[in-house]
Amino acid sequence: MKHVLIAVDLQNDFVSQALGTPEAQAIIPAAAEMIRDGRYDTVIATMDTHGENYMETAEGKHLPVVHCVRGTEGWQFDPVIAEALKERNARIIEKPTFGSTELADLLEKEQPESVTLIGLCTDICVISNALLVKSRLYETPVMCAEKACAGVTPALHNQALAVMKSCQIDII
Repeated sequence: MKHVLIAVDLQNDFVSQALGTPEAQAIIPAAAEMIRDGRYDTVIATMDTHGENYMETAEGKHLPVVHCVRGTEGWQFDPVIAEALKERNARIIEKPTFGSTELADLLEKEQPESVTLIGLCTDICVISNALLVKSRLYETPVMCAEKACAGVTPALHNQALAVMKSCQIDII
């Protein structure tokens, strides 16, 4: 595991369904291209994963839109992304919240030479995972690919990129 690409939550509910946006739909080709890019030795994809009780959770109380319920169509990867992940034999990590401590633990153990993040939403799950990775691998280059990310809104996307940059995560 030398150069790792993390594809964050590129699921139907964030692309074209419950919480989808035109900006999310627009980044799918760039995200799929990066997943297929052979310079990344390892591809790991996260899946936002909730249960039927989502509305009773802390997140559900703050974001009352049911999404990414395990087993639903909305929980599945966007079809273009699913194909690219399959081609790369990507590792899948389900996560019940914004950032994945399982992902951070895995990367800390493996000590990759670099980590690049792409995905949705820049201002929630991408930034959460980027900061977790950077805090665990503080001497490792961590990057976020702007063209393969989208936020809840364009303004929030740009704000998240600025925060990541200030935390020494390179925006590429």
